[in-house]
Amino acid sequence: MKTIINKGWQNKILILFAPPMIHRSNVNKSLINSVMGLENITVHDLYASYPDFDIDIKQEQSLLYEHDIIIFQYPFYWYSTPAILKAWQDLVLQYGFAYGENGNALAEKHFMNITTVGATKGSYTSNGTNRYSVKEFLYPIEQTARFVGMNVIPPYMIYGTHRIRKSELDNQVSAYQELLVALRDNKSCEHLETNKGTWSNLLAKLTGQRNG
Repeated sequence: MKTIINKGWQNKILILFAPPMIHRSNVNKSLINSVMGLENITVHDLYASYPDFDIDIKQEQSLLYEHDIIIFQYPFYWYSTPAILKAWQDLVLQYGFAYGENGNALAEKHFMNITTVGATKGSYTSNGTNRYSVKEFLYPIEQTARFVGMNVIPPYMIYGTHRIRKSELDNQVSAYQELLVALRDNKSCEHLETNKGTWSNLLAKLTGQRNG
């Protein structure tokens, strides 16, 4: 199934929101509140929906069918996602749905990681405490998206969230909201311009400037 673009060239965005302790995640709470209620942006809180991890596979697959851009949003936990996002991938991305014979439900849709990182960006370098960049740690997730036929939009990371000041948080919220609206409306913003090769190809496809 190919991505269906909505009238007015708006994409439908599904945010799979996965902070395990939202009451302690001031940054993620502030980010997600800024886009709550916006047209064609669906916020799906996985921990709130499945506190016992009993994931409704058919419901999740239905949501994927209905949206054009799929976003994983989560705090960076031990170099990966929180547990429920891994369980979601294991259960929802089934043979015959996401891959394998007739498994093309996600083909030509678009995927993006949005993650908040407690430590500084400098600690995620070859000379830093964590030895690798956050982007490198995200490669397995991005490869999963590519394996099931999705186009990967470069990740959006917010660093230093353990000690973030209110003024910086306000700036991050504004940038995040601008990013989500740009993705929805097929427009550009600072983050997407930084990765404009990927974004230019997406916009060209959506506006019919090249065959896809």
